[in-house]
Amino acid sequence: MSFQNPIPLRLKEARKKAKLSQKALGVRIGMDESSASPRMNQYEKGKHTPDVRTLKLIADELDVPLSYFFSEDEITANLVRLINRLDKKQKQELAFYIQHTFKTDLS
Repeated sequence: MSFQNPIPLRLKEARKKAKLSQKALGVRIGMDESSASPRMNQYEKGKHTPDVRTLKLIADELDVPLSYFFSEDEITANLVRLINRLDKKQKQELAFYIQHTFKTDLS
């Protein structure tokens, strides 16, 4: 079974949802204007992978949690984005609901 790095796909999806060009996103996270578009393109094509610091800057700029980029499927990616929008109490309530409704435990 082969593993496909989810970062390129998630990056492109989040950037497009934010309605930003590759260049605009790169510049917003501090890349030089002349290299921003090519660098972001390489990240989205999977030719290069951003380091965690850069990925965190991208996540903050696109208003997604860092974990979003590591979601291997669309449903999980959407759940991560939705959960990120909840406050701490709501997250606790959701975790309780899931554990008791689906009889699942994290231990």
